[in-house]
Amino acid sequence: MDLALALLLPLAGTVAGSACMFFMTGTMSPLLRRALTGFAAGVMVAASIWSLIIPAMDQSEAMGKFAFVPALVGFWAGVGFLLLLDHVVPHEHADGEDEGPQSSLPKSAKLALAVIIHNIPEGMAVGALCAGWLMGGADITTGGMLALSAGIAIQNFPEGAIVSMPLRSDGVSRPKAFGWGVFSGVVEPVAALATIALAELLTPVLPYLLGFAAGAMVYVVVEELIPETAMGEGHSNLGTLLFSVGFTLMMVLDVALG
Repeated sequence: MDLALALLLPLAGTVAGSACMFFMTGTMSPLLRRALTGFAAGVMVAASIWSLIIPAMDQSEAMGKFAFVPALVGFWAGVGFLLLLDHVVPHEHADGEDEGPQSSLPKSAKLALAVIIHNIPEGMAVGALCAGWLMGGADITTGGMLALSAGIAIQNFPEGAIVSMPLRSDGVSRPKAFGWGVFSGVVEPVAALATIALAELLTPVLPYLLGFAAGAMVYVVVEELIPETAMGEGHSNLGTLLFSVGFTLMMVLDVALG
């Protein structure tokens, strides 16, 4: 039950956020989008540090002063992986700019693909921690595993809304807009299960997988989310403040429960 909960909580957060579209009466305000994006970025950075990088080094303590190596190697592999996805998957950023190869895909598909790229490292992060828990790692507790899953579920709520609500504003039907939002989150349990399977096959690779997920998430934050918090007219500190709220919330969840 603990494992199933950890795997499905992030998807539940995306589904709940996507459902906001059914209650919307207009377009999502740029200020609200900046606030939600800042919050999600804060959660992801804190999760990368407390839930992934630190456990990766703890699991490598037998390497002594070189215990940082698996986390370092995994981190840069994660950055490289997301950089590759950015170049080979056609998707559209929040500012309307296309990235990746030229494609005739509809706007709805490109927006969903952008969020799917973001969600892959989140699913891998949950999967890596679940794998460590299944292997009985002393530094990965049930509380820590569920704290990461809950933190990602919380930040997936605004992500689901950020996919479905703009699509509805662009004239996409409510069921279709909701469906694209949910679809963008399905990748997380899939990526989590794939990571668990890989860790089970190659037990020594777990610290590298933890670092990999951290690097991929930090790439998403710096390349996509932080720039989004500054988009729009006028200067606002709301995105920065919500980043701090998300960061401290995830920090408290991980330390208190883990």
